[in-house]
Amino acid sequence: MTEIFVDKIDVKNPILITSFPGIGLVGTIASAHFITELNLERIGVIESRLLPPIASLLDGIVLPPIRIYQSTDLGFVLIHSDVPIIPEVTYEMSKKIVKWAMEIGAKRIYSLAGVATFEDKKRVFGAATQKELLDEIKDYVEIFKSGTLSGIAGSILNECVAKKFPGIVLLGETVGFNPDPRASANLIEALNKIMGWNISVEKLLKEAEVIEAQMQRLAEQARVHEAKVREELPMYG
Repeated sequence: MTEIFVDKIDVKNPILITSFPGIGLVGTIASAHFITELNLERIGVIESRLLPPIASLLDGIVLPPIRIYQSTDLGFVLIHSDVPIIPEVTYEMSKKIVKWAMEIGAKRIYSLAGVATFEDKKRVFGAATQKELLDEIKDYVEIFKSGTLSGIAGSILNECVAKKFPGIVLLGETVGFNPDPRASANLIEALNKIMGWNISVEKLLKEAEVIEAQMQRLAEQARVHEAKVREELPMYG
């Protein structure tokens, strides 16, 4: 059973950004940078009995594994997860997130993830649930024309299609499972262009090596999860 607990939302018709650990931790690092760089306000959590029994700690404060933040200045709500989502909970959680997005009057969902290629040119790819949405992003990213999206990023987009809710996925190009802050920085830069934001990635690039070391353990968890999917699907987000 997945439940969403939110104290308040001060943003009217927000953009909902979702990020869960996956390949290269591209989306996770990007959303963690949003939280620290913008000093985002935590407004809620997502709970499920199928989540691992883990609580993060920051300066002695307990942080549940899936947290919800908001930016009143930039008009978005962010779902950030410290833990990968296992297949057993993915479908239910995706349905709950899209339903909640509709309840809060969100304009659309942006799902942030990574995609592995052999070239690793640090490009940013995009896909959407409707052609009109592709027109919003085509000047700033390369359209991900064919392939598959797995895990909760793909599940959320499937649910968006089912509910006719606008959904977009942005994929930062990376070469493997190791944490890739540089791919995350490119993902943020793409969002800056799409949204007209000016979120600095200077600290992210300067601290890339430190972030890579800190996120290594999380990458190990994501590797186990993605390996299960990799057996079935040749390309994934």
